Amino acid sequence: MTYGFVIDNRKCIGCHACSVACKAEHDIPLGVNRTWVKAIEKGEFPNSRRFFSVLRCNHCANAPCTAICPTTALFTRKDGIVDFDPDRCIGCKACLQGCPYDALYIDPNANTAAKCNFCAHRVEVGLKPSCEIICPTQAIMSGDLDDPASQVAKIVATQTTSVRKPEKGTKPKLFYVGVDGDLLQPTKMEPQSAHLWADKQPGEDLYALLREKQGKTTPGVAREVYDVPHPPLWGRMIASYLWTKSIGAGTLLVAAILLGMGYKGESLLYIASPVLALIFTGLTVSLLVFDLKRPERFFYILIKPNPRSWLVLGGYILTLYGFLACLWLFFGFVKGAVPGVVFWLSAI
Repeated sequence: MTYGFVIDNRKCIGCHACSVACKAEHDIPLGVNRTWVKAIEKGEFPNSRRFFSVLRCNHCANAPCTAICPTTALFTRKDGIVDFDPDRCIGCKACLQGCPYDALYIDPNANTAAKCNFCAHRVEVGLKPSCEIICPTQAIMSGDLDDPASQVAKIVATQTTSVRKPEKGTKPKLFYVGVDGDLLQPTKMEPQSAHLWADKQPGEDLYALLREKQGKTTPGVAREVYDVPHPPLWGRMIASYLWTKSIGAGTLLVAAILLGMGYKGESLLYIASPVLALIFTGLTVSLLVFDLKRPERFFYILIKPNPRSWLVLGGYILTLYGFLACLWLFFGFVKGAVPGVVFWLSAI
């Protein structure tokens, strides 16, 4: 059994009923969305037209969010639904970065990641997802893609369908029928500093206004009318962590190279170097922890690890490096010399 969605864009009227039903079903806070309707305009008046598309999690067969999640808070169920466990989430935002479809968000109330979960609680009792039930034109359809008799399987097998970003290799299970290509490929649209009608005054030529503002808008080219916000994921803490990590690692790397070349500088190489390395490694860990939305759960990376995640590997490397720096400092204090195996492992 593999659940999937089919959305017939020929029927979608852009009413946002699916977005409202989703918010009501899952008590989603304002400002974030599990499903939303994107709108663009094409053409030039009077031959212009508006196109709509429902966007959400694609429940990928090869989901990058589940691979990068360090605590397996995101996982693929046996029925193909990509679900999440908020009790395991540490709020690292790696899944938001890994998803090519902007389908995830950080819940402002719980400070954990969330997304469309196919209304799994409804599916488990034989009900359809809330967005499908509410759609007035039956543009949204769900079902078992592995069942040849299901409506979605028949459509995928007999009609021309499209998926978002197939080049990513995620194998999405959200199929579109009759969708305009510009809706699925946002880079095809010209960037705009404002929504189409926001700055228009009575009597003004809208397209002349946009050309004046941007200097390159061409009438008739696809223009974005409505979409949800996509804020930046990481800020100064992550940028600073790259700096502190470089100092923490470089201090012992240079010291190890000098020791390997036979340089003698007891207090500098045996004491000062590991102390500096430990200080900046500690700052690195602190920045990473305090950037989490749930910093009190940082140790989940070690006790509930996802072995596929590079974040988990990074956590292990930081821990091992800190241990080696402590060993270096211990030998420097007690014996006045550092064994070769310690400084070469540290350098590596």
